[in-house]
Amino acid sequence: MVYVGIPKGQADQEEEVLKTIQDGDADELTIKRFTESREKPGALWHIYAAKDTEKIREFLKKVAEEQGQENPVDHDPIHDQSWYLDRSLRKRLHQEYGVQGWAIVQFLGDVVFIPAGAPHQARTGDAYSLTTGRPLSARLTLVCSLQVHNLYSCIKVAEDFVSPEHVKHCFWLTQEFRYLSHTHTNHEDKLQVKNVIYHAVKDAVGILRANESSLSRP
Repeated sequence: MVYVGIPKGQADQEEEVLKTIQDGDADELTIKRFTESREKPGALWHIYAAKDTEKIREFLKKVAEEQGQENPVDHDPIHDQSWYLDRSLRKRLHQEYGVQGWAIVQFLGDVVFIPAGAPHQARTGDAYSLTTGRPLSARLTLVCSLQVHNLYSCIKVAEDFVSPEHVKHCFWLTQEFRYLSHTHTNHEDKLQVKNVIYHAVKDAVGILRANESSLSRP
C-alpha cells in the first residue's frame, strides 16, 4: 500500500471506516492501529485457506439457488467474481460449513502476501466480489480466495509470482479455468505456469552447466 488519501474535515467518514473495520471482524490490535496509533487504513481483506475452496464454492451455489439464480456448468461462482461475502454470509459460511477466513486491514506501508489457490475477496470502492487464483481483483477470487474492501482512496502495487511450494495450486487453477466458457474473462491461461516452470528449469540447468567444472572439484 503506497498511498492512502484521507479527506479533510469529514469526521463522519472516519466513524464509518471504523464501523466497517469492526463489522469486518478485524481483531482488537488492528482496530487500535486506527483508533490509537492513527495509522492510515487503505483496504480490508478477507482471505481463506485454499483447502476450503470447494466448501466456499458449494456455499455460494447454495445461496444462488436460494435467490433463484442459475448455476451454469461453464461458470463458477468464485471465478465469475460476482459475490462479496458480507458479515451475514461469512457467519453462515462458518456455521454451515465450518469455514472461517482471516480479516486483514492493510494500512499505508503494509504488504499482504496471498498464497496460490487461496480464495480472497475484494471490495474496491462500491464494487464487491470474491475470487481465487492470482492476486487481486474486486470480487471473491481464487488465487487463494480473496476479498478486499477499500476504506479510503488508495494506490496499491501488486506483483504476481509463483513459488515452488504452490506450483500444484497453479496447475489446479489452470485446469479450472479451462472449463469456463470461452467468453469468460478467466478462460485464458493467464498464469502460464508451464512456461514459468520451463524457463526456471532452463535457467537452473544453464547455471549448473556453466559452473560444471568448479562443481566437480573435490
